[in-house]
Amino acid sequence: MSPRSIWTTVALVFAGLSGCSGGSFLPGGPHMMDSARLAAIVRTYSSANAVDAKLVNSVIQSESHGDPSAVSRVGAQGLMQLMPGTSAMYGVVNPFDPYENVDGGTRYLHDLLHRYKGNVRLALAAYNAGPGAVDAAHGVPRYAETRAYVDRVVAGLR
Repeated sequence: MSPRSIWTTVALVFAGLSGCSGGSFLPGGPHMMDSARLAAIVRTYSSANAVDAKLVNSVIQSESHGDPSAVSRVGAQGLMQLMPGTSAMYGVVNPFDPYENVDGGTRYLHDLLHRYKGNVRLALAAYNAGPGAVDAAHGVPRYAETRAYVDRVVAGLR
């Protein structure tokens, strides 16, 4: 087995065991998308779904680091780390298809932004922890992971 094959195997196993928001994906790993192609996909679906492209890009970087094959420890999938139920709700048949994933993810973000009257922090908290957790907390839940996620995505907007 070549050193490259060993590295690829280690990276795939590591990525498969990682969480979606833990920052433990390997940037530039074996499944990274061409940045121009990803930018075009984000432009298309952020425009079609009336969501700021910077926000979509920041979510993608925080969730999967641009790896369309990413899977979290809780089962979230693809670039925008859609849970299977969210994929089904938004008609995403193949969450690993970058076009379907970004379309479904931006529609979900649009709906969350509408639900929380444009409050980006609440929409992001709901994207991470679920709308039920945000509603129950009457704001960003006190989950360390969710608070760190919201801060990370908002920082990516700058």
